[in-house]
Amino acid sequence: MAEQIVLEVEPRDGLGTGASRRLRREADMVPGVLYGGADAPAPIALSYRTLARAMQQEAFFSQVLDVALNGEHCQAVLRELQRHPATDRVLHVDLLRIQADRPIQIAVPLRFVNEDKCLGVRTGGGTITRNMIEVEVSCLPGDLPEHIGIDLEHLDVGHSVHLSELSVPDGVTIVALAHGADRDSAVVSVQIPRGGLLDEEEELAEGEEGVGDEAAADEQDADASGADEGEEPEQG
Repeated sequence: MAEQIVLEVEPRDGLGTGASRRLRREADMVPGVLYGGADAPAPIALSYRTLARAMQQEAFFSQVLDVALNGEHCQAVLRELQRHPATDRVLHVDLLRIQADRPIQIAVPLRFVNEDKCLGVRTGGGTITRNMIEVEVSCLPGDLPEHIGIDLEHLDVGHSVHLSELSVPDGVTIVALAHGADRDSAVVSVQIPRGGLLDEEEELAEGEEGVGDEAAADEQDADASGADEGEEPEQG
């Protein structure tokens, strides 16, 4: 298992839109809130550099974080990142405290393996279509997987891998499946590129038409030849 990410944060005194703007502009800090559990919500701030470094790791978005505040540590998960609509810069961070004995719901990334060996691509000329890149699961924090792997080696053209076919560790459930069999969506599939079969059928039809035209032409030539041989010479 990957080393847990430690996120250093500090208390935030000024509240409101104006204070948050000054915090971002003057101190290059990102405002946020740490909430949940038995403790009251705590306004926090962390340096943009610290946040940017953490965001480079996939685990930041889907794993339990070790949040350090005022010398004390707690376990939390990222619940939301608010970004600027034009620059995509992070404006606010929401962290949710968790407890070891209480299940959490969180999106876990999917890891597709053996794409280069996929049967439907190698032998059927298909393309891999990914319908999801992550799946929401429910489990105790200690059972949370880093990712869910999907082996594509034997996936053939016209076939899919559904949520119910994913291999997850004991104690982990896929949230969508808890709402009924009709939520068993396809995660990934191998399909013929649009127009692929049509092009092959058209080529075949053109070939058959060509053979038919040649046969008709040969038949006409044969008829013409027979007629010439049957003509009597003109009397002088």
